[in-house]
Formats: sequence, C-alpha cells, structure tokens
Amino acid sequence: MERSLGDDSSPSPVDQPSTPSDPPDLSPTANTKPEQSSGNQPAGPGAAGEALAVLTSFGRRLLVLVPVYLAGAMGLSVGFVLLGLALYLGWRRVREEKERSLRVARQLLDDEERLTAKTLYMSHRELPAWVSFPDVEKAEWLNKIVAQVWPFLGQYMEKLLAETVAPAVRGSNPHLQTFTFTRVELGEKPLRILGVKVHPGQRKEQILMDLNVSYVGDVQIDVEVKKYFCKAGVKGMQLHGVLRVILEPLIGDLPIVGAVSMFFIRRPTLDINWTGMTNLLDIPGLSSLSDNMIMDSIAAFLVLPNRLLVPLVPDLQDVAQLRSPLPRGIIRIHLLAARGLSSKDKYVKGLIEGKSDPYALVRVGTQAFCSRVINEELNPQWGETYEVMVHEVPGQEIEVEVFDKDPDKDDFLGRMKLDVGKVLQAGVMDEWFPLQGGQGQVHLRLEWLSLLPDAEKLEQVLQWNRGVSSRPEPPSAAILVVYLDRAQDLPLKKGNKEPNPMVQLSVQDVTQESKSVYSTNSPVWEEAFRFFLQDPRSQELDVQVKDDSRALTLGALTLPLPRLLTAPELTLDQWFQLSSSGPNSRLYMKLVMRLLYLDSSEVRFPAVPGTPGAWDLDSEDPQTGSSVDAPPRPYQTTPDSNFGTENVLRIHVLEAQDLIAKDRFLGGLVKGKSDPYVKLKLAGRSFRSRVVREDLNPHWNEVFEVIVTSIPGQELEVEVFDKDLDKDDFLGRCKVSLTTVLNSGFLDEWLTLEDVPSGRLHLRLERLTPRPTAAELEEVLQVNSLIQTQKSAELAAALLSVYLERAEDLPLRKGTKPPSPYATLAVGDTSHKTKTVSQTSAPIWDESASFLIRKPNTESLELQVRGEGTGTLGSLSLPLSELLVADRLCLDHWFTLSNGQGQVLLRAQLGILVSQHSGVEAHSHSYSHSSSSLSEELELGKGLPHITSSAPELRQRLTHGDSPLEAPAGPLGQVRLTVWYYSEERKLVSIVHGCRALRQNGRDPPDPYVSLLLLPDKNRGTKRKTSQKKRTLNPEFNERFEWELSLDEALRRKLDVSVKSSSSFMSRERELLGKVQLDLAEIDLSQGAAQWYDLMDDKGSS
Repeated sequence: MERSLGDDSSPSPVDQPSTPSDPPDLSPTANTKPEQSSGNQPAGPGAAGEALAVLTSFGRRLLVLVPVYLAGAMGLSVGFVLLGLALYLGWRRVREEKERSLRVARQLLDDEERLTAKTLYMSHRELPAWVSFPDVEKAEWLNKIVAQVWPFLGQYMEKLLAETVAPAVRGSNPHLQTFTFTRVELGEKPLRILGVKVHPGQRKEQILMDLNVSYVGDVQIDVEVKKYFCKAGVKGMQLHGVLRVILEPLIGDLPIVGAVSMFFIRRPTLDINWTGMTNLLDIPGLSSLSDNMIMDSIAAFLVLPNRLLVPLVPDLQDVAQLRSPLPRGIIRIHLLAARGLSSKDKYVKGLIEGKSDPYALVRVGTQAFCSRVINEELNPQWGETYEVMVHEVPGQEIEVEVFDKDPDKDDFLGRMKLDVGKVLQAGVMDEWFPLQGGQGQVHLRLEWLSLLPDAEKLEQVLQWNRGVSSRPEPPSAAILVVYLDRAQDLPLKKGNKEPNPMVQLSVQDVTQESKSVYSTNSPVWEEAFRFFLQDPRSQELDVQVKDDSRALTLGALTLPLPRLLTAPELTLDQWFQLSSSGPNSRLYMKLVMRLLYLDSSEVRFPAVPGTPGAWDLDSEDPQTGSSVDAPPRPYQTTPDSNFGTENVLRIHVLEAQDLIAKDRFLGGLVKGKSDPYVKLKLAGRSFRSRVVREDLNPHWNEVFEVIVTSIPGQELEVEVFDKDLDKDDFLGRCKVSLTTVLNSGFLDEWLTLEDVPSGRLHLRLERLTPRPTAAELEEVLQVNSLIQTQKSAELAAALLSVYLERAEDLPLRKGTKPPSPYATLAVGDTSHKTKTVSQTSAPIWDESASFLIRKPNTESLELQVRGEGTGTLGSLSLPLSELLVADRLCLDHWFTLSNGQGQVLLRAQLGILVSQHSGVEAHSHSYSHSSSSLSEELELGKGLPHITSSAPELRQRLTHGDSPLEAPAGPLGQVRLTVWYYSEERKLVSIVHGCRALRQNGRDPPDPYVSLLLLPDKNRGTKRKTSQKKRTLNPEFNERFEWELSLDEALRRKLDVSVKSSSSFMSRERELLGKVQLDLAEIDLSQGAAQWYDLMDDKGSS
C-alpha cells in the first residue's frame, strides 16, 4: 500500500505512527506540518522538497515493476517473479535479523552492568542491607562465601572435567577418542543467591528452603576433537531459577543431616553464548534448538521429578526413596474451553481480520501436554483431560499457554499460572482463569487426587471413573512406582564379556528405560519409574533386562499387578527371579501402588439387581433357537428393573439470610461481612455456587441438576462458606433427605444452618420424572428458556438412559487374536466407559449410563468400541432426533458399527423432563397498569414464580402463541419475542426466539440480526443485540437479554425491536428489514408467553 508523503523523509522526534482510530486527515505527521512551515523560511523550497520526495517515492515503486516487465518481455513464467520476490524477502529478513543481533550485542558490550541490573530479579545495590521481606530473606553473607570459594570451585571443575568427564566422552564413541578440554575457566563473576525462603512446619524430619539463584557469568570452556580439527566452546552464560534444597533426614548423630537433595522446581531460564564451530548454532532455528537440548539435559538431571542427592552419612537407608519419593498427589486437569481469545490470523496484508486456530500447552514441571488445534475459533471447546504428578507443595505451578497455530511461527495468545497448593486446599476447582499477556479466559476443572494404600476403595474409584469424561486417555485409578535397585549374576555376552545392562519396564503401551551400566553383570541402577494405571485388576508389569544394544535379552519378568492389591500397604520389596536368564539371575525392586481418590466426591454407588426392565416395548417374543450348545442370538436387550427409573433433581439455590460475619480488618478491630458461597453434595456429585461479595443476605439464584435414584438413605448435603484468600471460613451446613423430595415431588423451604449461631438458607427442590412422549418437548424448551437464570448452566430438557448389553463379530487383532474390548458412551462432554472384557470378539458388558440432554433435536449419542492396546474397533453415532420419532422414545435392537464389521446390542430411551412447578403463571383476568396490581399478579416469589396454574393451563398458554390459527406474516415478516418482568432480581427479561418470512431485497438472502433498545433512552447502556445469522430469511436466535430496572420504570418504557442486515462487505451501514415498537404498559408482563409480531417499516412503526 502507499505510505504518507512524509514516509521517505527523516522523521522528527514528535512524529508517531497513526493509529487506526485516528482520522485519515488528522495523522500526527500532518499535524506537524504547520509547525515546520510556520517559521521565517519561505514556503516555496518546502513545497519543492515535498514534490521531489513524492517523485522519488514514485520512482522507487516504479522500479519494482521493472523485473515484472522484463519477465513478461522475455516470456518467462510468473513463477520466476515469485521466486525472485521470495529470495529478496528472505535476504531482507535475514539482514534485518543480523542487524538487530549486532545492535543488541553492541548495546550489551557498551553497558553490561546496566543491562545485568535490569535482567536480575533484585540486586544488593538497589536496597540497603537493613531492608527485608517477611518470607524471602537476603543472604549477602552467603554470597560472600560463594565469592570466596568460587576460584577453588573452578579448580575442582577443571579437574572434574579433565579426569572424569573427558574420559567418559572418549569412551562413549570411537569418533571422540581425541576429545579434550583445552580450557576451563569459571570466570570472575560468581553465582549469586538473591534470596532464601525457608518453609517451616512442612515435616519435622526435614528442612526445606528455596534459593533464588542467578548466574550471569564470564565462564569460558573450550573443547577440541583433534582428529577432525574441530574446536568449539562456550563463552558466557546466564542461568536464573529457583533451586530447592531439602536437608533430609535429620538424625541424632553428627552431621545431624543425613543427606542433601537439590532440584529446580521449575525449568530455569538459560542463555548460552557459543564460540568456535558452535557459531553454526546461532543460525535462526538452531540456536533455540541447542538451548532446548541443553535445557532438557539439565531438566533430566535437576528439574522435578529428578533431583540430585548427596548422602552425608554412610549406609543411608532408603536412598532410592530420598532420590525419588512418592508424589504428594495427582492433579487431574480438565482443559474444557476458552473464550474471548484474540484473533491473530490476518489476510490481504492485514486488511481482513480472521480468527485464530488455538491450541493449549499444559505444563507442570517437566510434564507437558498439547491439546488438539481448533481451527477458526475464538471460543474453542477442547474437552481434554490430563493427569500430572505433583511432587512439591508449595512450589510447583500449573501453567497453561494458548497459541494460534500457524504454518511458520505460532502466535502467543496468553498464559495462566496457578500454584498447586491452591488445588490441594480447594480439592476441586472449576473456574475461568484470565490469560496474562493476551486477552480471553481459559476454563479449567482441577481435581486433587490423594494417594491411598487401601485396596478396598478400588471398586469405588473404578465406578467413579466410568462417569468421568476423559479424552484422549481414560482416567487413571492408581499409580505404580517402581524402584529399580540392582541385579545379580546376569548372563555374560559371547566370549565371556561383561554386558552393559539396562532395563525396559512396560505397563500396557507405556515403556520406560533405565540408564545403562557398563561392563558388569551385577549392575546397580537406583532409579525410580512411575506409571498411571487404568485398572490394576487386569494390568501387568513387564520387565526386560537387555544389553545396551537392545539386541541381547539378559532376562525377563512379568508381574501381574493384582498381586500388589493383596500385599500389605500395596507394596512389594524383594528379589525377583528372572526368566530366560541365568540360574541365579535375579532383580531387586520395590513396587508401590497407590489408589487415586477424590476426597471431596463422597461417591455412592448403588447395587443393581438383575431383573427385567420396566420400560419394555410391546414386541413379539424372540424366536427360540434349536441348538443346545449355542444359545440363540437375542433380538432385544434384557436390562435390570432399575434401568430407566432414574429421576432428575433440580436444585434451586435462592438466597440466604442472617449469615455470620467472618471478615475482620485491622487485626480484628473492624468487623466486616462475608463473601458467601454454597457447596452441594449429592449422589457422588459436587456443585458450587458463585461467590457473592460482602453480603450477609446473599442472593444466588442458581440452578443445578443431578441424576438421582430411589435408593433410601440418600441426603443432599449443603454447606455455606466464606471465600478467603487462604482457607475458606465455615458459615453453616444443613441436610435434606432425598426421600422426602422424591415422595412429594417438590420442596420449597427455609433451612436453618447448623453448627453456627445464626443463618438460614432458602432452597427449592423439584423432582423431574422423565416422560416417554415428545409432545411436550417444545413446551419444555420454552419453559426452560423462561426460567433460565444467567448464572446457571442450560437446563436439561430430557434424560437419556442407555443400556449396552453386548457386541458381536468385532475385528480380530492382527487378523488372528481376539481383542480385549471396552466401550465408551458419550453425549457432549459427558462420557461413560465400560469394563474391559479380556480377549473376545463377542464381549458382554451389561452396563448402563444416563445423560442429561439440553437440546434433544441436535445432540447425538456417540459410541466407540476400542481394544486395549489396539485402538478403535468400531463406532456408532445415534442422533437423538431418531429417538424423538420412535415409539415411546425408545430404540432397542442391534446396531451396525461404522467400520462395517461388528454389531452392538443396546437400548436407548429418552424421557422428557416436564416441570410441574415451572412458575410461569396464566391469568384470565384483566391486566392493570398500576405497579401495585401488577406486583400482586406477578407473584414471582423468591427466584422462580409461585405456582397457581396447573400444568395443562401452562401448556395451553404456551401453545397459544404458536397456534396455526394466527394471522399470516405481514409483507416484511415477523419476529417472535417473549417479554416478562422478573421481580426477584428486578429485571426486565426479553427472549428473541427468531424471525420468519423476512423480506429479501437483493439477489442474496440477508444476514439478519435483531437489535433491541429501551426507549426513550438511546444510549449503549440499554442497547442489546443478537448474533448475526448468515443468508437466511427464517433465522433462529433463542437469545436472552436483561435490563435492571424497577417495575414502575419498566411500565414507562417502550421496547424498540429492529431486524437488520449487513448491507455490504466491510461496511458499517446496516439495512433495516423491519421493526416493531412494544409499549410495555400495554403488555401483560406476568405472562411471559412467546408472541409473533408483524414487522413494519420505519414510518409505520413510529
């Protein structure tokens, strides 16, 4: 594009690039022109100079067209022009990068001390010695000791590298037999310790502290391989990080401390200046690769879970456990979604703004996971689950970085960090976290799983995991830690040569390798390995001892993991005899299993008897087979009597009163209020309301739904807490017997909070019983949209019950071996995994699952049959719309899998959830315009309206708006609206359902949207707008809008509804398709019924 006239002239100090918000004729460059020409100089030379600049700029751009003209004159292809352009751009980019690097290097050389002070966290020159912090202490005395020791440490490093490292490098590869260190100097700048933080009270037998280290040194190390005339080295290095030092165990004899453990909690930042042949690594792309490779090497040695252990006493017990202790816990990270991300994709040199192709990187220490890429989406839905081991609390952080996937370099969209200690404290966190360094939020659900040595809870954990939505991998039920100690009397290689043994350990499809120990048949490894286990009852540990070439097997061992389940403390610590090895060859290992238990879940699982189902279809009896040995193939499923008998409990948390104040200020002198929220626990599910700030009489108005059974003794546990930065304060609890609600169907009570001096909670509970008829679905969807609150998730309209009985004719593994199949059932983000049936192509699962359905017309049931270690065996997608047209909303037969090989027998039945207490009233008497009479009519109670009308009256009123006897649409079309007043929250609510029969003015259909405005105000505060639908005359929106105002004020307003369309591409003008003005004083705001309104032109509506 052409630049402004002043682009080629030297810029003045006041010149700034114009922003997109500046008008084209008022750029900063233009503003400086009068100042430049307002002096005593004549205007003529200035005008001539500007004209010359224009001609020069035009000439330069004209020269660009010369190669194109020459290529055309010589008959060359356009490809030559593009190739030349690409080479020129590449050369220009490399030149700019080189110049930038030279400028940075020159600046560093000119003022090294200043730049170093900026990059360091804090220097001792910045603060006086008497300044201290409450948790991080300065350690200048320690820095003086390090400075004094530094030259002697350099002598030790030179000796270590020359006598230990160099021989090891020469022996590792025949090509490096002439490898030597020619120069080793640590320089004059020692390592600095910027701060020391001691963590008291963690454990009595250890001392734990964090050292904030920073090294900006002039180290110089040169190496040479004389055989290849190769010289390389390092000159200068920077390293910054937090080094954790643990003094453990503390003993009663000198030196008091048994061992010192050191490690970096997070990956330190590293910057290396290469010299010699390694200047090749300064090539863009290779420099970051080299630093990452070295950083990976350091991480494998000194970043969690790896640590450096220095024993201080001989014969120290449990060295392996000190070097690799059990994790503190497991965090299950559900990466759900993100919203409001910035758009990074640009087209036509930035003229057209696209979207982004986001993906996320999840990292905890050295454990990293990458999500899938969601193309062209600023509000991506990932729905992925990862499990990470946590070794240090406090210290480790959960880091999520979001990027935009691009062919060259991915664009950064933002990051969030969270200390794992907060997850340990909360148990379960389900929040939207803001992204730093960008815009938008990321939705995470974090669960802290404790490690239990209790095999009795395994079945409970497995049952809970079946209801957990997890992809790409199923959730884990346990972890296995293998401490590989040593081996004895391994067989020798050919020629009686000592082997170089290493060990491969495998659990299912995960394999880990130990280091190689050279030239010995009795190696000592002292390493630890960790595995996640999905089902310890059916998995096994495979151990292969091999020579480092991996071609010679020195021994093998297969250990079934159910053996650990019967061992004391789920631990085996012993010698294991190796097979396919020598007669005395054995391996010493310690195996520890721990179950992953979600403490806050309180899962309850009913026992299910096996009797025929309750919703059996009227069908003919299956034909009886003639073979005694082979039973006949069933035509339909045979579920138990409890299948399909679940109900849905809708829990409406309304408000609380007289809560106790927990917040204190100024050391307790000033009494504040509380920031209350509610926790609900029922049927193994936990829910949490939002936090209401500074209120002892909070209003939540949130709705939660949970699938419940009629098992006696169940209770809804409710707890109220005050949100604090550290530990949340208890504000009371109460319990509600589920039997009472299931028997009565509805409960609306104020419950007194127990274990506190004062406080009560208002709850409304309703039992929704599924009905096998689709006639009421549209009414249910409309009622749900009316009673939906902005703080709650979308309400369920139906309950889907699925019974998966068996499968047949599944494909064999590698053509001959039967698979070990399991199935996953999923609807949206909720999934259920069946048990794994070992080695069969005709598994019988006999399992059921239930799902809450929000939109039965558009959702579908996804089934996948997979084999352990073999991948997908087949899949099935069943749209729920097929159930809506089936008899009694039920399908029960064999379904063919998508791969054409294999079938599954399942039963899927849908039940519509009809609320008998929806709270939307129907009134036959006349409507009064006064606020007092309207308040009597609205009777909205607390949150949901009070019920005075029966369900048939409600259905009759709701269907009246859709009556086929209505007048046909006008020439401009119609818009369907619901308008009512929500007295509990003092809000005017409008739902824009859709439009029909809109006018088409041009050749293409319009791109309609609906704009709402509360008159007489025309400011942005009262303006609302739906999303835009593409190329349709009958758009559907179903979007809800609210205005906070009193009832009297609402009756004085008019609602202006305009249906508009974008007139043209990249234009701000909007075409009016039609509008309607509703006088709210003439509308019965208590009804909340959907109505079609004729659209008129601008004159007619006014």
